[in-house]
Amino acid sequence: MAKFVNIVKVKVKPKHREEYLKLCDEEPKFDGMISAKYVEIAPNTFTFIGEWKTQEDIVESRPRMISFLDKLRHMLEEISPESGVTEPASGSVIIEK
Repeated sequence: MAKFVNIVKVKVKPKHREEYLKLCDEEPKFDGMISAKYVEIAPNTFTFIGEWKTQEDIVESRPRMISFLDKLRHMLEEISPESGVTEPASGSVIIEK
């Protein structure tokens, strides 16, 4: 069975940068998660990359992930009216080297 990845882009309000990073660092991995990476792609713009054993693992962890996002929501800037404060994507790993 293929591994599954979710990617979430957020823009953090500058005054909340350190608080955001602290909470992300303190949050344990979700059940079924292989790894979690937070990448700063531009000043105060981060991409979270979560690698999962299966798609089912991410589905089962979704309520806890939403709960965690709710703790961060006040720290985030709106990306767009359509996306809100997150720009998510997910899918199966096709090539891994």
